[in-house]
Amino acid sequence: MNYRILTGEIEHEANTFSKVPTTLEHFRFGALLLGDEIPPARRGTRTAVGAAFEAAEKFGWTLSHPLVASATPGGMVTKETFEQLCAWFLAGAEGCDGALINLHGAMVAVGCEDAEGEILARLRANLGPDAPIVVTLDLHANVTQKMATNASALIAVRTYPHIDYYERAWQGAKLLDRAIRGEIRPRTVIAKRPMLRGLDYGRTEVGPMRELIDRGEALEHSGKALAVSVCAGFSRSDIYDVGPSVTVTADGDATEAQRIAEEFMDYAWQTREFTSDLGGSISITEAVQRAKSGEAGADKPLVLADFSDNPGGGYYGDATNLLRAMMATDLQNAAFHAIFDPAAVQAGIAIGVGNKGCIQLGGKYAPETGGGPLEVEAQIVSITDGRFRCYGPMGGGAWRNYGSSLMLRVGGIEVVVTSGNDQATDLAQLTSLGIDPLHCATIAVKSYHHFRAAFEPIAREMIRVDGGGMETAAPDYRHVRRPIWPLDDIKL
Repeated sequence: MNYRILTGEIEHEANTFSKVPTTLEHFRFGALLLGDEIPPARRGTRTAVGAAFEAAEKFGWTLSHPLVASATPGGMVTKETFEQLCAWFLAGAEGCDGALINLHGAMVAVGCEDAEGEILARLRANLGPDAPIVVTLDLHANVTQKMATNASALIAVRTYPHIDYYERAWQGAKLLDRAIRGEIRPRTVIAKRPMLRGLDYGRTEVGPMRELIDRGEALEHSGKALAVSVCAGFSRSDIYDVGPSVTVTADGDATEAQRIAEEFMDYAWQTREFTSDLGGSISITEAVQRAKSGEAGADKPLVLADFSDNPGGGYYGDATNLLRAMMATDLQNAAFHAIFDPAAVQAGIAIGVGNKGCIQLGGKYAPETGGGPLEVEAQIVSITDGRFRCYGPMGGGAWRNYGSSLMLRVGGIEVVVTSGNDQATDLAQLTSLGIDPLHCATIAVKSYHHFRAAFEPIAREMIRVDGGGMETAAPDYRHVRRPIWPLDDIKL
């Protein structure tokens, strides 16, 4: 029998404290592909949807692929945008026997805290109660009971940086094929604790996250569970269901699956205060001094990661404190990625490649934290349309689009300025504009942890820097369930 399977993705992680709402325009800068645009963009890539195309060939499925939509983390998705994405996506579900889809798990829309739960509920109503629905998720998902109830299986990535979406989608495809042929009846249960955060923010190198992932994989290999997913949650979403979770997918009776999920979450609760050495940081002053002292004769770059203005956490990406300090220290042979500032890009285009001019950079959204606008006398070195293919561990061979972008040179520093916001995760974000990262003495990026996938292999050292941006400001939570740790003193 030829089965018709729905595939596609809607990916967004919402920082509800951001003052910038996420619209369709933000998805266009990330990825917004409809219908026939999707196969040429995703076939042959190491992405979740790329895996779905390969699985369809292996298992003889006919794919319905209505939508691939992803946007850099940011403020809540507008109601109009959410409804449009749902309409495009669900239009492709008609006549499908099952689904293999990729969602983030921490999207929040205006008027809908549990956006993915709502998408899955609508999809379940469309496909019926027995159709298998398999979902891959980010491990920073804020998983809800509504998501677990309406999905047959939830399979979160197991690496941070996230480099295994392709493998997790293949895992989901194999499970889906068994389910659609009636070999198994997957059912997913969830366990949570009153935790705002935990599991070392999802770091998978060492610590409780690594231990639980390893234990979950052992259960899968033994056949005691179809899938075990450990999610650290995303604490910059001020919603009721924020926080870590464990979901376990079983075949039929889920009594033992629930016991496993609760046992795993007990361990997450017990280790909630664990923080690995990877979480340490230094001040801007110390960072630029170390960069300056090591730049002469450097054979590999020192990578400075400003986590405080990380676009991957929904921050504004236009903080200037670190760049200002690099300029004041007169760093040489240095690169900076990036300042998100569409107006500055247009100013640079007006100046023209090869010419010098005065440009005001960044500092527009939260000058009180990350630093105000920085006026520079710069040479415009290159201008692009912002489209290029990424082949790094997180790139998967897929194209990215940051809109009109430029590289300008201020003294010994080459600065990337973009019209679309994103953290640094791939060397092509530098090379596409003419920066050679392999021969820089210093590279400054805006990222919390994902930068490691591409930059650790080329770095002589990596240092996390507290740039004083939005990450360091204490959020005012109003919608999370209470009591919750660490906002409240809880004893379980």
